[in-house]
Order: sequence, then structure tokens, then C-alpha cells
Amino acid sequence: MVEKSMYPDEESYSSVLRSCFSVSHEQGKIVHGQIVKLGMDAFDLVGNTLTEMMRKENIQPNSITVINLLRAIVDLNSLKIGQALHSLVVVSNLCEELTVNTALLSMYVKLGSLEDARLLFEKMPKKDLVVWNILISAYAGNGYPKESLELVYCMVRSGIRPDLFTAIPAISSITQLKYAEWGKQMHAHVIRNGSDYQVSIHNALIDMYSACNSLNSAQKIFGSIMDKTVVSWSAMIKGHAMHDQCLEALSLFVEMKLSGIRVDFIIVINILPAFAKIGALHYVRYLHGYSLKASLDSLKSLKTSFLSSYAKCGCIEMARKLFDEDKSSHKDIIAWNSMISAYSKHGEWSQCFQLYNQMKLSNVIPDQVTFLGLLTACVNSGLVNKGKEIFKEMVEIYGHQPSKEHNACMVDLLGRAGQIDEASKIIETVPLNSDARVYGPLLSACKIHSDTRLAEFAAQKLINMEPKNAGNYVLLSNIYAAAGKWDKVAKMRSFLRDKGLKKTPGCSWLELNGQVHEFRVADQSHPRSEDIYSVLKVLELEAGDVEDDFELFELPII
Repeated sequence: MVEKSMYPDEESYSSVLRSCFSVSHEQGKIVHGQIVKLGMDAFDLVGNTLTEMMRKENIQPNSITVINLLRAIVDLNSLKIGQALHSLVVVSNLCEELTVNTALLSMYVKLGSLEDARLLFEKMPKKDLVVWNILISAYAGNGYPKESLELVYCMVRSGIRPDLFTAIPAISSITQLKYAEWGKQMHAHVIRNGSDYQVSIHNALIDMYSACNSLNSAQKIFGSIMDKTVVSWSAMIKGHAMHDQCLEALSLFVEMKLSGIRVDFIIVINILPAFAKIGALHYVRYLHGYSLKASLDSLKSLKTSFLSSYAKCGCIEMARKLFDEDKSSHKDIIAWNSMISAYSKHGEWSQCFQLYNQMKLSNVIPDQVTFLGLLTACVNSGLVNKGKEIFKEMVEIYGHQPSKEHNACMVDLLGRAGQIDEASKIIETVPLNSDARVYGPLLSACKIHSDTRLAEFAAQKLINMEPKNAGNYVLLSNIYAAAGKWDKVAKMRSFLRDKGLKKTPGCSWLELNGQVHEFRVADQSHPRSEDIYSVLKVLELEAGDVEDDFELFELPII
């Protein structure tokens, strides 16, 4: 068969191996060599047969052999061969050796089998710091932060002192859980153990404090780092962007560029949301150009981030161009959702539904974010029946349970259409899942349709949830005013005055020649505010002159 240049498949090699080892051990070695040469040892069936033959032929591997084999198995990405080799380790009485157990544990973790890793960990007679760190890091990196921190606690109780490689996954776990107090304790522990000199620890702490709403602490740590790495800058920029401090994030980005730090794709992804939020299209274009020059545009996550940023900055044509660059079969769910959401926010609602139909034809299953974009389009366009249809499709066809955002959209959609009773029924069906995002649209709907009774109910709920949000009191006061209940209007205003509550003023950003300017109502903090108000007065006068001109040509009513 081989002489005719016809090579066996994995099943044939498995059978040949068994036959060779039964007849001639040397012949088995020759076939084994050919298997390795052809790369057939990557197949589970062949690997299991080899392990089985070693066991039958009483070939006793030593610890060095097993460790090297385990490394090879990780490269082959075959859990089944790893499990077979584990059984050989047990038969060969190597399961008492710490180095072998550590290699086995590492193999299970790298192949994603945390269940097998935990079983092995529990049965290990000896555990050193490396063993604990492997499993602690595995739980932190695979979305099990509580289990990771529980292991840290058990390790300390067992008398083993944590090191740098314990602290980093532990801090990561605290970041995921957003436990501020635990974060402070871990920070103190790091200082006490002398690990705080490492910049990797500082970077992890910046991330942790940012996630735990302690941005001041994150800034102090960032300021204390003498040799800031690109990760340090990225973590601090991400922290500012996360807390909607977009101008600070932009300022830090400019400072980073001036310090000579090279921008990488992580910084680009972290800073883009801040640029998009303040509409800094100039910087989005700059980063896009930089990414093209640095060949970063091949990363799908980065391309999707640019798509979303262009859309949020109002450049919908560029967003669609990036979307169309990928073939339908290569587009991921995030790209589809970003484009649907972009059209939804820019009033091109028919495009949302067209994309949704194309998405289904491309065999991409819509998720909850997809339906949120579609429902938002229905709210903005007033398509009540279409919204009901999409909501029903989400639940009954795709099996997605409505989130607070979905319920808020439906309440807003029905409320604006005057179907307030139906909107309130949605809230009644999921009372525990309702928060300010749901009751806010209901209160707004009551204002539009002058429903004072339901407005008081919604307002009371909102006030209980957000007692310091002056906007809720102001909205209820306006509803009372529209209904002519001036005594209740006076009561509301007096309550606001006594509590010292003020409605948060609106804020606008304007990008001009690459510089972002921030404005509020009646704001005079801008360095050129006098010039701005002078121009406004001129515009008002010109607008008045135009109105007068129109009045001159106005025809008399007969």
C-alpha cells in the first residue's frame, strides 16, 4: 500500500500498530516513527493506541518522558490523549511525583478542562506554590473569580505565602467581582509582601480600582509609576473612558503620544469609545489611519470598534463602508449589531430591518443586543406593531428572555403610542426586573398623554430608586402643572429646594480643528465665551431681520 504511494488513515494506522506490537516490537517502532513523520500522532485514535501499546509492552516511562509528552499533547490540543497518558502515569506509579502532577495540572488547564484539573488538584499528595498559582490563575482567566479567590484563601490557610503570580490573578478576580474592600485588602497585602515594585502589579491595580469606582486611587497609582509601560497608559485611559471622563481620556492619550509611547491595538480599542462619545471624529480618523499604517486593521475586533465609532460620530457612510468590506460569511454578531444600532440611532429604520433579514439569511443567530437595536428603531419610528412582532420573535423563536432594556423599549414604544395601560401591564408581569430604565419611559409617556394617576405611581417608584435624581421630581412637577394641580407643583418645587437637589444640566461637545470644546446651558467658562456670545447676538439680530422681511411679503388673509 505504501509502495504505491497510498498512505493509511488513522484507523488503519491504529490497527497496524496493534498488529506490529503483537508480532515485532522493532516493527512497531518503525511504524511509530512513520506516524510521527506524517503527523498522524495528532489524531486521538492513534495517540490512544500508542499509549495502550506502551502499557501492554510494559514500557515504563520516567518523569522526564511524561513531562515532555504532556507538553507535546498541549501542542496537539488533544484532551483524550492527555487523559490516556494520565492513566499511564497512574499505572506507572508516577502520580506521587510533584513535577509530574504539576505538568498534568498545567496540561488540563491549558486544554480547558477545569473539572479534570480540580479533581487532580484535590488528589495531589503535595502542593507547592506553583500548583496553587496554576489553578488560581486558571479560575480567574476562565470566568470563575469567586473560586479563584476561595483558592487564595485556602492557600494562605495552608501556610503557603502568595507571590507575584498569585497577586495578579487575584487582583483580576476582584476586578471582575468589583469588590472594592477586597481590592484594598489585596493592595495592602501586595505592599506588605514587597510585590508593589512590579509594574505589572501596578497595572492590575489601576484596572481594579477603575472597575471598583475608585478612579482617584487608580490615578494615584498611575502617577506613582516611574517607568510607565503601554499597558499602564492603556489601563488608565480605559479607566477614564469607563467613567465617561472622555476629555480626560483624550488628554491622557495626547500626553502618552508626546511621551513617545507607541500606540497599540489595545489602546486604540480602549480610547475609541471616549472619542465616539464626545464626537471627536478627527481623532477617530487619525487612529484609523494609524491602524492601517501599522497593519492593525486585520483584527476583527478593531475593525468593529472603528465601525461603531464612526457611526456614533455621525459618519454613517464610513461605518457602512467598513461593514461591507467583510463578506457576509466572515461578519461576526458584533459587526451586525453595531451596524443595526447605527442605523437605528440615525433614523434609517428601514435599513435596520433590511440588515436583520440579511443577517438571518447569513445564518447568524441574533442575540439580545440585536433585538435591542431593532426595538430602539421601532421606538424612534413609532412602529408599534413591528415592535410587538420583533419582541414576540425574540422570545418565542430565539428563546431570549427580555432584559430590563428590552422591557424599557416596549414600555417606551407603547407609552408614546398612548397604549399606557398595556405598557403598565409589561411592568406588572416582571416587577422584580423593573428599574429606573423601565419606569422612566412610563413617566414620560404619562406626561405626553396627561395621565396624572399613573404618573404618580411611576414617579414614586423612580423616587424610591433614585432619591437624589432631581429630574424625576421636575418631570412630575411638569405633569402636575399640565393638569393644573398648582398646589402639588408648589409642593414639589419646595421639596427640591429644601433637599438642595438640582437637575444635572445638559452638556454638548464640539470638535473644531482637532480640539474638543465643552458647553453647558448659559455657560461662560470657555476662554472665548465673550466672542461666542457676541456672534450669537449677531445671529439673533440677523434671524430677526429675516423674519421681518418675511412679514413684509406676507399676504393678507381674506
